[in-house]
Amino acid sequence: MKTKLIALLAVLLFSAGANAQNAPVNEQPAKKILIAYFSWGGNTQHVAEHIAALTGGTLFRIEPEKPYPTEYTPCTEVAKAEKEADARPAIKKKVEDWEQYDTIFIGCPVWWWTAPMIINTFTEGYDFNGKTVIPFCTYASTYRDETLAKIVELTPAAGHLKGFGAVSKNTKGIKEWLKEIKMLK
Repeated sequence: MKTKLIALLAVLLFSAGANAQNAPVNEQPAKKILIAYFSWGGNTQHVAEHIAALTGGTLFRIEPEKPYPTEYTPCTEVAKAEKEADARPAIKKKVEDWEQYDTIFIGCPVWWWTAPMIINTFTEGYDFNGKTVIPFCTYASTYRDETLAKIVELTPAAGHLKGFGAVSKNTKGIKEWLKEIKMLK
């Protein structure tokens, strides 16, 4: 009986050693990626979907509880009033299992020379400690850099990678940017 037990123990130890030798050295667990975005006219959504398709990340649409006007001029008036009031528009839903994500892309259009106030609401609702934030935005002609910088400013506890600005919904250059910041091989 004792011999059988020793033989069984030897087989188990040999198996464990063989399996350990087959395991890759320094293998890192796969990073979980979230692409959180606010989009009014669809441009930022288009860019976010492209990023998700390339990275395999999970999309999360930041939606206001009270929708913005669908017409351009009334929407800009609401956006301007929110900025002047330093408002925090309520968001419909929260990210499920926030803690599972290591890398968070945060995207939005440029509104009144910066990120819309709903981005403040989003960033204030989560703990970014230990996360990596990658900002992106869509814009018509200017204030890309200011908007990307605002997203970084709103997430001081996170590490940050270089952001990206897309003119309207143009996805040209996204794949190269993702390679540059080592989010793609």
